[in-house]
Amino acid sequence: MKNPEKFPETHAEEGTPMATHPVEKEKLDNLVPMPGLTDLTAMSDLTPEMAEGLLELAAKVKARPADFRTALAGRQIVLFFEKPSFRTRLTFESGIYSLGGHAMFVDQLTSRIGEREPVSDMAHNLERWVDALVLRTFAHSTVTELAKFASIPVINALSDHEHPCQALADFLTLREKFGDLKKVHLAYVGDGNNVAHSLMLGAALFGSRITVGTPKGYEPKAEVLNAALEIAKQTGAVIEVTNDPVAAVTGADAVYTDVWASMGQEAEIAERARIFNDFRVTPELMAHAGAEAVFMHCLPAHRGEEVEAAVIDAETSVVFDQAENRLHIQKAILLELLGGAARRLPVRSFHV
Repeated sequence: MKNPEKFPETHAEEGTPMATHPVEKEKLDNLVPMPGLTDLTAMSDLTPEMAEGLLELAAKVKARPADFRTALAGRQIVLFFEKPSFRTRLTFESGIYSLGGHAMFVDQLTSRIGEREPVSDMAHNLERWVDALVLRTFAHSTVTELAKFASIPVINALSDHEHPCQALADFLTLREKFGDLKKVHLAYVGDGNNVAHSLMLGAALFGSRITVGTPKGYEPKAEVLNAALEIAKQTGAVIEVTNDPVAAVTGADAVYTDVWASMGQEAEIAERARIFNDFRVTPELMAHAGAEAVFMHCLPAHRGEEVEAAVIDAETSVVFDQAENRLHIQKAILLELLGGAARRLPVRSFHV
């Protein structure tokens, strides 16, 4: 566990008081990191109160971006990506710069994190140079191991197990469209993958109803389902899994899908196309959802495969709202983890 102790507002490099625009100082003083939140490696790092707080802050950042333009002044955030990226990289870099921070991108497409030197060694170097790490990786263990050893915040920008930034952006979008998330029924059809995992845990945290429909053998992991059901006991959420796509979407307020083969599963594309054919989101399938139902997708989408063009390009599609909200929720995550001033946790000894 990272040391949650708060330290004086200083520049990471100089140890001098952080200069803040006088008009913004009062606003930024309220940006105290959430107690107990030291990383965002998975949705399970959040409590229902933390998750709600992130949506509230994201809404404020979206409505008044100028109020936060110096919130991360002097902060250095490094992005390590093992997978190609369009939305994730640009929304993080744009968000960091718009908050006054500096983003550095490290391309790991040709070599995985930990191949050249132990992850623990990387963590102990990075915690001495920068203020936070953003990771887009294949193995979820890479994210958790860096979080274990680094004394600075680690953010999961996608792993094979979860996609928490995407799910939080999705629930921000649902709240904008429908209001009270406790009254929202989200249907997810397709592969029980990392996005499905984070959506299930998100629904549990926000007290929503989610029905996940997948082919047999492609359900979400049992450990994720059990974790979501456990959280649901506190929030009143309803978590359901079925192998019937029509049953999954019936009466839903939103119908969500993702690609059938994720990065790293290219060899399975043909087989998955056959297995998932009945789970394609078509106008006919959408007709079983609620009268005001919207369509959701984390993008990129393959028209004619997991979704028909007539659905994703319809007026009821909110895919670009979701993409926009990636920017705002990630800014909120950075603000909550780093606070409104240049706080830095003590450097961890590699002997610990």
